[in-house]
Amino acid sequence: QSSARITISEGSCPERITTITGSTDAVFRAVSMIAFKLEEDLGAGGDGVSAGRAPVTLRLVIPASQCGSLIGKAGAKIREIRESTGAQVQVAGDLLPNSTERAVTVSGVPDTIIQCVRQICAVILESPPKGATIPYHPGLSLGTILLSANQVRG
Repeated sequence: QSSARITISEGSCPERITTITGSTDAVFRAVSMIAFKLEEDLGAGGDGVSAGRAPVTLRLVIPASQCGSLIGKAGAKIREIRESTGAQVQVAGDLLPNSTERAVTVSGVPDTIIQCVRQICAVILESPPKGATIPYHPGLSLGTILLSANQVRG
C-alpha cells in the first residue's frame, strides 16, 4: 500500500533489520503504517480492546559518519528535532557490533515518531556518509559466533 520496498532480515535472533526503500513519500507512508501497527499491537489488551496510546519505539540504524550532523553542534540539531516533534531521540555513543553504524532510538506516539523520522531523514540526506559503511547484522557478533561454536563442540 505504501509503494515502498520493504525487506526484513533473516534470522532467529531477537533483532531483525527492516529496510524500507523508495521515494521519500513512499518511505514515510511505510514508516507511518508500521508505527501505527506497532501502536495497535502494543495498545491492545488481552481482550483485544485498546488500552490507550502506548509509546512506540523504533531503532534506526545510521552510518556513524552521519551521526555528527544529526546531533549538531553542541547537540543543537537533535535538541531541535526533539522539541519540534515531541519525540524522544537518543543517538547511541557506541557502534553496533562489527559495523560502522550506530543505533538511533526514537520513541513516542506514531505521529511524533513519523515527524521525527522525517526530520532525521532530511538531515542524513543533506550529509552523505563518509567512507565505506560496514552494515550491522544482528546476531553476527563475535561473542555469538564463539558461543555457538562452543555449543557445537559441547
